[in-house]
Amino acid sequence: MTDLLTDDQITHSLRDLPGWQPRPGSLVRDVTAPDFLAGIALVGDVAQAAEQMNHHPDIDIRWTTVTFSLTTHACGGVTNNDVELARRISEIVDQRFGD
Repeated sequence: MTDLLTDDQITHSLRDLPGWQPRPGSLVRDVTAPDFLAGIALVGDVAQAAEQMNHHPDIDIRWTTVTFSLTTHACGGVTNNDVELARRISEIVDQRFGD
């Protein structure tokens, strides 16, 4: 089983992941897409990456705002798997929107 990260480890991990915020037991990022369909396409790209990693985010879509929330449910909080998926999501966002 993967170990939970401490608050200090989470803070350190997020230093090179702009836009990600720690929340109790999770990492969260809001992404503003240029339009609704671009947000949906982003979700599709993230879904493919998440499936390859076998680690799946919670996703909320509100018109052009897509919110990703990462937690390792089996461990009850944030693990390295969440940090790695956050990194991959950030790469996808950069590729799509240049953020």
